[in-house]
Amino acid sequence: MPSPQDILDFWYAPEMRSSWFNSTPELDTQIRARFEPTWEAAVRGELDAWLGSPAGCLALAIILDQFPLNMFRDTAKSFSSEGQAIGVAKQALEKGFDQHIDPAQLAFLYMPLMHSEDLADQDLSVELFAAAGLDNNLRFAQHHREIVRRFGRFPHRNAILGRTSTPQEIAYLDSKEAFKG
Repeated sequence: MPSPQDILDFWYAPEMRSSWFNSTPELDTQIRARFEPTWEAAVRGELDAWLGSPAGCLALAIILDQFPLNMFRDTAKSFSSEGQAIGVAKQALEKGFDQHIDPAQLAFLYMPLMHSEDLADQDLSVELFAAAGLDNNLRFAQHHREIVRRFGRFPHRNAILGRTSTPQEIAYLDSKEAFKG
């Protein structure tokens, strides 16, 4: 089983940074082959000891929030551990661990809150990105919050999650302003 540092070394490697938001099917396959057992262990709570350190919380947030988006792209399973990732982020915040994480890595601790369909989590996300001076991420956090404020959820997830879109969501998804994930 990899250590928290192994996860961070992989995720923050120079060659990975360019792929964070521009993944390829090959990278998705690589992450799944290498880290699906780690994700499964985290989902089962077997890595909860990692919650005792800033690096451990950051690694868990990445495992539970980012890795499934790659490993299970375009399936409902890609969001299946999102709630756990949000819990990890909130526990880290309660312990003040975000104050001990390199600012260049901090965005991925806050990212589960940006992915939440709960408006209070969205508000917290915007507040945290603003306070940390992570302006590029702040723009995206504000954008995500506005979508959740407007629709109460992310309409681009509806088809994947088997939810029925409202007429307003359909109009939005058919528009040039639509966020598709």
